[in-house]
Amino acid sequence: MSGAGLLHDRAPQIAARLVLALIAVALGCIAVMHSLAMVVQKRSLREAHALAPGNGLITGELSSELSGPKATGQGRVQADRLARLALRQDPTAIDAGAALGLNAQIRGNTQLARRLFAYVQALSRRDLPTQLWAIGDAIERNDLSAALTHYDIALRTSPDASSLLFPPLAMGTADPTIRAALARTLARQPAWANDFMGYVITNDTDPEAAASLFQMISHLHGTVPDQYSAGVINALIRAGKIDQAWAYYASLHPGASRRVSRDPTFESHTQAPSEFDWVPIGDGNISASIQPDGRHGGALIFAAPPSIGGLVARQIELLPSGDYILEGRSEGIDQSDDAKPYWSLSCNGGSELGRVDVPNSSVANGRFGGHITVPADCPVQVLALNIRPSSNVSGVTGQIDRALLRPVR
Repeated sequence: MSGAGLLHDRAPQIAARLVLALIAVALGCIAVMHSLAMVVQKRSLREAHALAPGNGLITGELSSELSGPKATGQGRVQADRLARLALRQDPTAIDAGAALGLNAQIRGNTQLARRLFAYVQALSRRDLPTQLWAIGDAIERNDLSAALTHYDIALRTSPDASSLLFPPLAMGTADPTIRAALARTLARQPAWANDFMGYVITNDTDPEAAASLFQMISHLHGTVPDQYSAGVINALIRAGKIDQAWAYYASLHPGASRRVSRDPTFESHTQAPSEFDWVPIGDGNISASIQPDGRHGGALIFAAPPSIGGLVARQIELLPSGDYILEGRSEGIDQSDDAKPYWSLSCNGGSELGRVDVPNSSVANGRFGGHITVPADCPVQVLALNIRPSSNVSGVTGQIDRALLRPVR
C-alpha cells in the first residue's frame, strides 16, 4: 500500500489523537489559569474572576465581596447577577447563596432570605456570615434556643467567631432567661465552653451574673474549671460582695463554716485557690507551696534566704466577733527568738488583731497555739503566716502541717 493510501487509512486515528492532544492542552491551560486565578484571588477577586470566569467558587466570592455592608444599590444588583451565575457554575458556591440571602434581607424580603440561608446551611455549617445572619434572625423572632444553637455552630466551626460572639454573649449573662439557656448549652461542654468561661472572668462581666451562670452549669452536671470558680469568688470579693462570694464558695465546699478557718491540714492542692482557700505567696525571694504529705494530708512548705522576711500564705476569714484560738504544728523550724515565723489575724484592709508566734519545731513536738479576739466592727479578716528576716546562713526554712483558727470553747 502506498504511503498516501496508508496515511488516508490512518487519518481518522491521527485526527482523534490530534483532538485528544488539543483537549489535553486545553485542560492544561484551564488548570494553569485556574491555579493562577487562585493565587490572584488572594490579591484581587476581580482579577481572579477575569482569569477564571467559569469558576463558580471565585464568582461566588466576588458576589459576596460586592454585597458587603458598604455596597450601593447598583452594587447589590451586580452582586445578585454574579451570585446567580456562580450557582449555575457550581451549586455548592456558598458565598453566592449567602450574598443573595443578605441582599434579599437588606431589601426587606425576609422570607426569601430565610430560604436562601437555609440552602447555604444545608451545604455547609462552617460559613460564619450565614451563622451570624441566623443568630440575628432568631433574635428577631425571639427564639432564644435557635439563637444559641447558631452561636454554638459558629463557635465550633469558625476559629474567628469568638472575637465577634463572646462579647455580646457575656453581656447576655446579666439577663436571667439568657443565663439559664446559656448554662444548659455550656453544661453540654461544647469545645468553646472553657474559653468562654475564661472570657467571662477576665472581661469585667458582672461577677454576680457569672457566679449564677457557673452555679447553674454545675447543677446541670457540667464542669467549671477551678480557676474560673476561684476567679468569680475573687471578683465578688474585690467588688465588696462578700456574702455572695461566700455563698458560691460554700456551694462548692459543702460543710464549710464561717466560724473556723478552712483546710487545717492543707489537703487542697488546687493550682487556682480562691481567697477563701490557703493562698501561698511567692514574691521571687520567698518560696511557698502546698505539697502532699502522706502523714498529715499536706503541708505548707516555705523558704527564704538570709535577711528576707515577708508574707508566706494567707486566707480570708468571715469570723463572727468573739474569742478564738489558733493552734497547729510545724516541722523544720529552727530560728532565734527574733527570727521566728508568726501568724497574724488582721481586719481586711485594716489593723492587726493579734499574733501567734511559731516556736522552733523541737519545742512541744512542733505544736503552737495562741488566742486572738475578733471585734464586732471587723466582719472580714485575713489570717496570714509571716516570716521574719533571719541571720542564719541558710535563711528560713520549714513547714506547717496543721493550722486551725477556731472559737474558744
